[in-house]
Amino acid sequence: MVLIEIHIGIAEYGVTKAPYKLATLGLGSCVGVCLFDRTVLVAGMAHIMLPDSTSFKAATKPAKFADLGVPLLVRDMERLGARASRVQAKLAGGAQMFMSNDKSSVLNIGQRNVGAVKAALSGFGIRILSEDVGGSVGRTIIFDSRTGELSIRSLGKGTKVI
Repeated sequence: MVLIEIHIGIAEYGVTKAPYKLATLGLGSCVGVCLFDRTVLVAGMAHIMLPDSTSFKAATKPAKFADLGVPLLVRDMERLGARASRVQAKLAGGAQMFMSNDKSSVLNIGQRNVGAVKAALSGFGIRILSEDVGGSVGRTIIFDSRTGELSIRSLGKGTKVI
């Protein structure tokens, strides 16, 4: 049986029920947030670009931001029968794509994105089961709504499943 992949673009999110897979390409400093409710086999993925929306006048793509995207993802999963109390998370991305001699986190948007995603998940009481974050390489991820397995492909590191 060939499984259909639903592609999630940059600053987008999607939810599905088994047997579909969710995939996103090119996670550099962006964070791929993958949520799963094993009881009803509902999965969701968001491709988060920025930590928060408060510095922007209009957030025309809410999934671009951790503070808006994570709540959207949880809400839409609940519409498919998931419960936030059962949802578990896996994260990938958040690389430091721009090197600097400055040790501040201003240029390390990846680290800030990971922190903001974790804070947003914590607000819902969602536990993070595993993560592959940081470093300096981009990632492509595929999330299986049947099993909750997250396949991560990184340049020079091959593929691993968490």
